[in-house]
Amino acid sequence: MPHSIPPFSRRTAWPAIPNRLALAVEAAKAAGARILDLSESNPTRCGLGYDEKAILDAFSNPAILTYAPEPSGLMVAREAVAAYYGERGTCVGAGDIVLTSSTSEAYSFLFRLLCDPGDEVLAPAPSYPLFEFLADLDDVNLAPYRLAYHDGWEIDFDSLNSALGPRTRAIVVVHPNNPTGSYVKEWEARQLGELCAERGLALVSDEVFLDYAHGGSAAARSLATDSAVPTFALSGLSKISALPQMKAAWMVASGPKDAKAAALKRLEIIADTFLSVSTPTQLALPRLLEQRRTMVPRLLDRIKRNLQALDSALSGHPTLRRLRIEGGWYAVLRVPATRCDEDVAVEVLDKQHVLLHPGHFYDFPRDGYLVLSLITPEEVFSEGVQRGLKALAGC
Repeated sequence: MPHSIPPFSRRTAWPAIPNRLALAVEAAKAAGARILDLSESNPTRCGLGYDEKAILDAFSNPAILTYAPEPSGLMVAREAVAAYYGERGTCVGAGDIVLTSSTSEAYSFLFRLLCDPGDEVLAPAPSYPLFEFLADLDDVNLAPYRLAYHDGWEIDFDSLNSALGPRTRAIVVVHPNNPTGSYVKEWEARQLGELCAERGLALVSDEVFLDYAHGGSAAARSLATDSAVPTFALSGLSKISALPQMKAAWMVASGPKDAKAAALKRLEIIADTFLSVSTPTQLALPRLLEQRRTMVPRLLDRIKRNLQALDSALSGHPTLRRLRIEGGWYAVLRVPATRCDEDVAVEVLDKQHVLLHPGHFYDFPRDGYLVLSLITPEEVFSEGVQRGLKALAGC
């Protein structure tokens, strides 16, 4: 008799049922509704006006026809990344950089580098809901530590210490966090370093939104520096140049000399196993990275204008408030926690055809949070906020 259970691994046994909000979006679209998407975070769909000629010309190098792989990435690309950090006042050697196709892949490389199956990595909550899937795929256990809000978000070190276990191997920070927009402060970085040194842990700093500081936050500096503990800073073209489709990212290794050298040797073997970043993208990377000079100011201007529109609209709704943010592309709304966030988001969609993300998508600790993207085109954002707040006022 045939076995009825497919031979799939437990690591991919995720729920395959669409959530209620996704079903509501499908129903609204089927009914012909015009949805104002305030969750849009794909910059290529936000009408930003790219320099098409410069981007396409970046791929005109005849060298793309030759395959000469370097596991850690072509030196011309790594030197461009090092120069980017140099402009930010952070000294990074090209030899300390490993290219990957995405920060997701960089996480996977690091989980393999740092963890045996069943080992543990600590990650912040709230945060982007990617970590759980990556950890599952690499047979790593993910343990959350909380960010606390006190007129601004900060690491709850009591929560972090409680989350530490005998099999903890690394602490992840998102700098600035998505979606809270909070940077790791200097005192937090110092305390994290002391904790990692004491427990023999690595520090992983996700810095994809680093360049998007609101009002020039003093905390907007990379953790990709020589430190007392093994540290890995992650970033890429996806956010820096608003080019997620180009699939080029990197990690920068720092820390004690011997530990850093050993990590880079092992990462080279991991990278050599996959050789994932295409030669054309690597050769184009220096010119694609130059797009940040136009795209970062353009996005920051849109973020500023949308924040102004949001704050102006919120002034007429005393029961709703925007939580303080320092950087990134998102805003978090605090709303009355009269029912679960998904119910609220579905009602806003049903009543006003405005799409917001419920807080539980990002592992907020309780109900009463909604998340919206600040890079949405301004006319859509303004109309969507007005209609969305009208619906929220009646929830």
